Amino acid sequence: MSTRGWRVVLFVPFTALVVGCDDPAPTPEASSRPNAVQTAPIQTRKTVGKTTQNVLDLAEAKAQGGVVVDNAAEAEEGGLGAYSQAYRHSVATIGGLAVEQKMKLYQAEHNKVPATHKEFMAKIIAPGTPDEVSLPMLPYYQEYAFDPEAKKLVVVEFPAKKEQRQKETTGSAGL
Repeated sequence: MSTRGWRVVLFVPFTALVVGCDDPAPTPEASSRPNAVQTAPIQTRKTVGKTTQNVLDLAEAKAQGGVVVDNAAEAEEGGLGAYSQAYRHSVATIGGLAVEQKMKLYQAEHNKVPATHKEFMAKIIAPGTPDEVSLPMLPYYQEYAFDPEAKKLVVVEFPAKKEQRQKETTGSAGL
């Protein structure tokens, strides 16, 4: 018998109400099935008020199943989905603006912009330096990536993470 702990979270300033429940404990029957594929559970992360300096190389992210997304163009159904969509869009926009500004300053000073992921990380994100850039945290299924062709920061979504998490929280029937 499994128990679920309900959780209600209120996000401010967007006033989004998120209602959910904790994952049930795995049952002995599930782990003893002979053909059951055991995958590590997807770990969600706190996003509101958190920052990151993790920016992936776009080619590597795509190789891992990532898809470039435009958080502004994503259509969500109404209700809570609209609030979370607004949050994802604003976070991605704010992160992009900070990087865009630093890229313009770098270009004005050096007459070029970083051409590779390694150069982008060293010169623009610059972790551990006084002028480092910290980006707002995205949901667990999205990451920032540097697009060397467009010379800009993009958001990459990992649909497999989203799907696995949905299966973990709703069961294999998707209910």
